Amino acid sequence: MTGARAEARRTVDLVYFNAGGGHRASALALEAAIQRAGLPWTVRLVNLREVLDPNDGFRKLTGMDPEDVYNKRLARGWTLGLTHELKVLQAVIRWARPKLVRPLQQHWLATEPDMVISLIPNFNRSLYESVATALPGVPYVTVLTDLADHPPHFWIEKGQDQYLVCGSQKAVQQARAAGYAEDRIHLTSGMMIRSAFYETQPIDQAAERRRLGLDPDRPTGLVLFGGQGSRAMLGIAKRLPDVQLILACGQNESLAMALRAQPAKAPRLVLGFTPDVAHYMQLSDFFIGKPGPGSVSEAVQLHLPVIVVCNSWTLPQERYNAQWVREQGVGLVRSSYAKVPGAVEELVRDLERYRAATFRVQNRAVFEIPAILQRILAQADAPVDGEQIIPSLAVSAGR
Repeated sequence: MTGARAEARRTVDLVYFNAGGGHRASALALEAAIQRAGLPWTVRLVNLREVLDPNDGFRKLTGMDPEDVYNKRLARGWTLGLTHELKVLQAVIRWARPKLVRPLQQHWLATEPDMVISLIPNFNRSLYESVATALPGVPYVTVLTDLADHPPHFWIEKGQDQYLVCGSQKAVQQARAAGYAEDRIHLTSGMMIRSAFYETQPIDQAAERRRLGLDPDRPTGLVLFGGQGSRAMLGIAKRLPDVQLILACGQNESLAMALRAQPAKAPRLVLGFTPDVAHYMQLSDFFIGKPGPGSVSEAVQLHLPVIVVCNSWTLPQERYNAQWVREQGVGLVRSSYAKVPGAVEELVRDLERYRAATFRVQNRAVFEIPAILQRILAQADAPVDGEQIIPSLAVSAGR
């Protein structure tokens, strides 16, 4: 690439989709982090579904977007068969790769990004090949939004020359095992979460609990199952009638109505969609939910010990997160929701020990990743005649 191009304002594309909601949230968090770092880049969010299906053929045929099918299953708790379905989906994606690559190539040729960053799994082989063939020399980066890969063909594809940003040593080991060179692997100190979870101001917890109709002196649990909620929350709330709970249902209004109608002995606060999850975490003492990488990382950042359930219904890509909870000592893992009441009793008895463990987790990923991306782009811009590579503002965490 020429020196003139290196000096021009750069265009960086963030690829996401709306399945589960976490990938779009990560794209928005990264966009904000790049802006906050003051990097002179134009950042564009690219919805993969819109590129591959620009005429909404799936919606016209079925009445909904592909992501909606997945999200409705999450909301209803229909996740038991997803391990096998994931293998089928991945086989279909591999079979359809030539048909996927062509529209992606056309998109990159028309938009000419200087760097492409993927925040989604499963499609990275097709995405990487489309960038490498349409725009040779343009770096392609996969930022894992899970603590570890779920091989094969989930996040880390073998035999590619892309860059990987990994939020755990486990993911780094998986990248090495897949044959990636050390200069293609970048370690961060955890999962990327919104800066709001670092920018909270001290609050009068007791006064705020009173304002919301909660007992200021009761241990309080936040029950959260992502942006779509889950009907599993009904069973959890029913089994914990004496525990003060804040139940965040996301966009699942029917779930919120059912929880409001459920009898309870302890005070409860039922929330619909809220952008201020960090505030309600500040009002809580512990977290109950699925082992999602985002929600668990957010809870730990705000020093809430966690209780998660991991079993055959758990999404396969989230199962390592439960192991991470055990390894870090930041909470308890149970095999069924029927065992949550006992876990609450155990956690509350020793709350300070688990809370102390959350302070030992120092996750600064959202501040580390822009510097990593800057270095990757500088390397791509470097002359090929042996001149010195342009240094970045910072190096990868832990390297």
